[in-house]
Amino acid sequence: MSYQVFARKYRPKTFADVLGQDHVVRTLSNAIAQNRLAHAYLFVGPRGTGKTSTARILAKALNCTGGPKIDFDPDEDICQEIAEGRSLDVLEIDGASNNGVEQVRDLRESVRFSPARGQFKIYYIDEVHMLSNAAFNALLKTLEEPPPHVKFIFATTEANKILPTIISRCQRFDLRPIPTETIAAHLQHIAAEEGITLEATAAWAIAKGADGGMRDAQSMLDQLVAFCGETITEANVLDIFGFTSREKVAQLTGCLLSRETPAALSLIQKEAETGRELSQLLGELIGCLRALLVAKLDPTADGEGIPADLWNALLEAADEYPPDRILAAIDVFAETEGRMKWATNKRLHFELGVIKSIQTLGEVRITDVIKVLTRGADFIPVPEPRPVQTEQTPPSAPASTAAPEEPAPVEATTSETPTDAPPATPEPEPEPESAAPAPPATIVVESEPKRSKPIGGAIGALDSLIAAAPEESEPPAAPEPAPWEEPKKAAEPEPAPAAAPIDDAFHQDPLIQSALEKFEGKILR
Repeated sequence: MSYQVFARKYRPKTFADVLGQDHVVRTLSNAIAQNRLAHAYLFVGPRGTGKTSTARILAKALNCTGGPKIDFDPDEDICQEIAEGRSLDVLEIDGASNNGVEQVRDLRESVRFSPARGQFKIYYIDEVHMLSNAAFNALLKTLEEPPPHVKFIFATTEANKILPTIISRCQRFDLRPIPTETIAAHLQHIAAEEGITLEATAAWAIAKGADGGMRDAQSMLDQLVAFCGETITEANVLDIFGFTSREKVAQLTGCLLSRETPAALSLIQKEAETGRELSQLLGELIGCLRALLVAKLDPTADGEGIPADLWNALLEAADEYPPDRILAAIDVFAETEGRMKWATNKRLHFELGVIKSIQTLGEVRITDVIKVLTRGADFIPVPEPRPVQTEQTPPSAPASTAAPEEPAPVEATTSETPTDAPPATPEPEPEPESAAPAPPATIVVESEPKRSKPIGGAIGALDSLIAAAPEESEPPAAPEPAPWEEPKKAAEPEPAPAAAPIDDAFHQDPLIQSALEKFEGKILR
């Protein structure tokens, strides 16, 4: 007997053998058990996820002896015929080579005949999206109302190329990429059946490189057995397929988080010189950054297969970055991945992406400034409440008071020096209510001669001083002379009153001097 590759030798035979597609298996099993069978099924999914295998298992369940039933015997002759593709009642058609109207016309004529052995006549069309629009339109009527003994099963990797009128007539099942852990475990099972020693790290590397496709993983394992023999290590996997180890991915991620640009560029150079696939390395790097981002949002998330010690070190290095900064780095690498897909010099674009991502991680944003200012505001002393300050002001103070930073006025006698007196406010003093004159020596002075006062405040203080000065120096008022005697008294001025003139300290007052300078005035004695 000729050699059979692992992908064919270990193809699923029953619903229980289908891995990673529990939602499809459960739906089909329930439909068979409840006798709710549709006339057309559409299986959509990436390569190697089990579309053809599931279609054959469904055909076995429908045409097995005593069927339809779920627990059929895969070793009976009719099931063997279906598995090997030689059953007269199950026709497998390649959509790429039979995509014309003539082939669809032949199919429409053959559906009228009853099945030869089983209960149903099943037409399985693989890569159905390759049919032309004319072929699809020719199949519409037959697909909508087929004979009771006819079932259609379609499989495709590109459902967007199928006419909506075809999809609406089928029950659609989307097959998902198989998880990495499931593929690695199945590879270990195959290795045990074949008597091969497969390291767990090697199985994980193969499953990671298969990218969700079981058939790809089985083909890679077959190739490794031919190269390595009975013992397969992770180093063998990395050397043959150009994959990058998880340690290298973690090391490159650590260089990014620590913003060590020379170390990161040196690592990329070494990987390129050893023949590693840079696109695969970039994909692994994006996956590691995504795992870090998810771990910051969900602490229970795993490390995408990275060893525990390396994963913990990456988590500690990522603590200083908020999630939005790591997300920005992922965006940079996503753009780089799009450019590398069509570029001839992939290393150049990879290095540019690394440099730009490191700059993105280290840049200062406005959100960082706001956070720092918010934290610093907690240490600033809180000023006293405003109502306490308003209670200290006199209730009778007018609205046109001076600026609040100036001190309140203080009265001082003429015996005190001007420099020792406290500052005065520009408020005009209220006129005395009684006839008794104010004390003659009471004046208002400024404690800071060099500070400029508002003009209105200086005039008000000057008026109050002038109003007090006549009361201090003039004698009791004499009878007013007649109008015709005024020239005579002007010609013969009387001597000054016996009262002494105003003291020189009054003239030297800084407020008086400032008023004289502002209004260009002079003192008349």
